[in-house]
Amino acid sequence: MLRGLDISDMLIIERLELDFQPGLNVLTGETGAGKSILLDSLGFVLGWRGRADLVRQGAAQGEVTAWFDLPEGHPAHAVLEEAGLPGGDELILRRINTAEGRKTAWVNDRRCSGEVLRQLSETLVELHGQHDDRGLLNPRGHRAILDDFAQLDTLRARTRAAWTDRSRTRKAVEAAAKVQEEIRAEEEFLRYAVAELDKLAPEEGEEAELDTKRRVMQAAEKIRADVVNAYEAMGNNGAEAQMADAFRWLDGAADRAEGALDEPMAALNRAMIELDLAMEGVVRAIEVMSFDERELEDAEERLFAIRALARKHDVMPDTLAGFADTLRAKLETLDASDARQAALQAEAKAADAAYETAADALGDARRAAAVRLDRAVSAELAPLKMERAVFATLIENEAPGPEGRDAVSFTVATNPGAPSGPLNKIASGGELSRFLLALKVCLTQAQSGLTLIFDEIDRGVGGATADAVGRRLAALAQDGQVLVVTHSPQVAALGAHHWRVEKSVRDGMTTTDVVPLGREERVDEVARMVSGDTITDAAREAARALLSA
Repeated sequence: MLRGLDISDMLIIERLELDFQPGLNVLTGETGAGKSILLDSLGFVLGWRGRADLVRQGAAQGEVTAWFDLPEGHPAHAVLEEAGLPGGDELILRRINTAEGRKTAWVNDRRCSGEVLRQLSETLVELHGQHDDRGLLNPRGHRAILDDFAQLDTLRARTRAAWTDRSRTRKAVEAAAKVQEEIRAEEEFLRYAVAELDKLAPEEGEEAELDTKRRVMQAAEKIRADVVNAYEAMGNNGAEAQMADAFRWLDGAADRAEGALDEPMAALNRAMIELDLAMEGVVRAIEVMSFDERELEDAEERLFAIRALARKHDVMPDTLAGFADTLRAKLETLDASDARQAALQAEAKAADAAYETAADALGDARRAAAVRLDRAVSAELAPLKMERAVFATLIENEAPGPEGRDAVSFTVATNPGAPSGPLNKIASGGELSRFLLALKVCLTQAQSGLTLIFDEIDRGVGGATADAVGRRLAALAQDGQVLVVTHSPQVAALGAHHWRVEKSVRDGMTTTDVVPLGREERVDEVARMVSGDTITDAAREAARALLSA
């Protein structure tokens, strides 16, 4: 419940502080006095999108503060908790707009975004007027209104999930078919290429190994003879024999040399050992250089085959093995694609069936809710002097979507036998006001803790009809809080609390004030609404009669 509104330097409001009460709160005043500015200011602090030039001329910034009672269980508590904002039994919203257009907001003295304000406002205030901004006059919003009336959140969420699954499986079928088509277009090439690669069976690093082996064998042809000659020079007919003879001669003389030959003999012995090591290495080199000429031909043939195949597929020789795996995987995908496609189509068919089931359940629930809504609105129309009018919720089939397959629109017929049509085209101004009031009452019955604001909902009606509208608003306010901006004396007289919005000029500056009215002040205000600028005694008597009715 809205308990108060504090406005500073907004448009032509210099400073206002208003305390609202439970029940029916009425705001009246002459056209242009500033009633709409109050709603603009309230909308600003609630985060609604509206006019940009809100700051009073000459002021550095405008500020609006609103405070609400929040009973336990009020839906605003969940919004506060999700946003990480402090709660309690009172909610204080404050928002500043600088002359440069910068906006800053606080909730219970904690900074917050305009989006959080808008989320809170949906749980706090419902604004309604002939130029409805909440979707009642826009057929595009009628389905959501019906769903909210019937509390179909669960069925709607189930349908959305089924639609998402349906879309996903259909995309998977299309994607798999596209891949299958692309691979099938190159199937002949793939099978030939894989067979060719499998036949060659190249291995990673093989090209480099073959190249090294080939160069070694080519070099070996040229140097092997020299290496063999070197081995023979070191062997039994060469250095090894001569060193053995030298060692034998020295050994025979050593006994008579008094140790003079010990060191030379030791050195010669080491030389003989090193010679043996050298000969062993040369033997191994000779073995390496020993090859069959056919082996060189085979190595060259395979090396050239690998390089040619790499050029053919425009890949590096070292990546041929991986390239073969890639082509083989494509073939495996193609070979398995029929079974995969069948499985995906079965999954898509199951998803289609699940969506149809969910959409059918949602549609059935909407049609049942439409009957209840039509009955509820009809019951509300009778006390509004429209007992012969017909309100009907029309549900037609439309293309499937995440919200089901139902197009919903509100239609009316104002007189028996008259054709029905869209709500926003058939009803006149006064009739439209009453249709919207009846519909609004039905739609807000399930909502608790909302402050309902009606902006000139009674425009275009008068006399007994205006009285009926006022009485329905008063009845609606018995269990909550209703704020009404009105030009109708019948509606104003039924208010439990009454404020007059008036405009004045002080020091050359136009300002708006809001004055709470006592009993006699209400008489004069209602009389002004009855008779105009000149308040007569008859108008006062009429006002007293309305106020005491």
